[in-house]
Amino acid sequence: MVWRKSSFSGDENQACVEVAFATPTIAVRDSKDPSGPHLTVNPSSWRGFLRSIS
Repeated sequence: MVWRKSSFSGDENQACVEVAFATPTIAVRDSKDPSGPHLTVNPSSWRGFLRSIS
């Protein structure tokens, strides 16, 4: 998977969220623990989440 860091993350690498588009799901992980677990959601849920925070 190709992980992308949130554009709102600073250079300090603290409290960063990374996202990977792993068709047919979206994967989300904590950038401080790249080998740790990740959450997967369907694209519809991801779009709903993005709308709710923008």
